[in-house]
Amino acid sequence: MSKSMHLSLKAGERIFINGAVLRVDRKVSIELLNDATFLLENHVLQVDDATTPLRQLYFVVQAILIDPGSADKALAVFKDLYAATLETFTLKEITVGLKNVAEMVDAGRPFDALKIIRGLFPIESAVLSADASDSPHRAA
Repeated sequence: MSKSMHLSLKAGERIFINGAVLRVDRKVSIELLNDATFLLENHVLQVDDATTPLRQLYFVVQAILIDPGSADKALAVFKDLYAATLETFTLKEITVGLKNVAEMVDAGRPFDALKIIRGLFPIESAVLSADASDSPHRAA
């Protein structure tokens, strides 16, 4: 028995369901009665915002979810980018999270992978901020 999922959307908000983009014209609640792959608009990362290693990885996993027809291409990009991202970070919390992301993607669960990556964003931000402040090229 599959469980239903209740979603509330605001006027003008978009939702991506099984590769289709839907926009609602008024506040609405919808119930998904079967298993569907979906992403709410506020979790969609635009290409211009994919400015860090984890955000770039998120963008690729998002492509797997949003565009199932091109998922094979995005998966190939994911594998290369995942390897590079794993080498970028040494902090255990991030590397363990990345390994969990790869497991979710391999299991066909990109939605869960996105949740994990979003949870790593604050840690990445702190790491990158610390790296920037340690940079010998910073302004005096």
